[in-house]
Amino acid sequence: QVQFVESGGGLVQPGGSLRLSCVASGTIISIYTMGWYRQAPGKQRDLVARITRSGSTNYADSVKGRFTISRDSAKKTVYLQMNSLEPEDTTVYYCNYYPQFASWGQGTQVTVSS
Repeated sequence: QVQFVESGGGLVQPGGSLRLSCVASGTIISIYTMGWYRQAPGKQRDLVARITRSGSTNYADSVKGRFTISRDSAKKTVYLQMNSLEPEDTTVYYCNYYPQFASWGQGTQVTVSS
């Protein structure tokens, strides 16, 4: 059974940084495109960043230049380094395959506020 466990969220001031981690079990992340998603209350879940099996990355325009996705296949972990955080980045973040086809984890809450 595939499972994703996200962590690393928290409260940070505008301009601050956080590093999110997503540990996968029951799967081999190196052979899939993996993505980080976020969902604000009342809105759909959107892709924030993705990394292909070859290591190519793509980002939503709203986070380009501020967020960096990476992967450690040996640790079955996908990371999201978030810099220059803005209040608009406040929401719950999830990881999954891209396109998503596994169950969602519990996510990790990121709150950007002074």
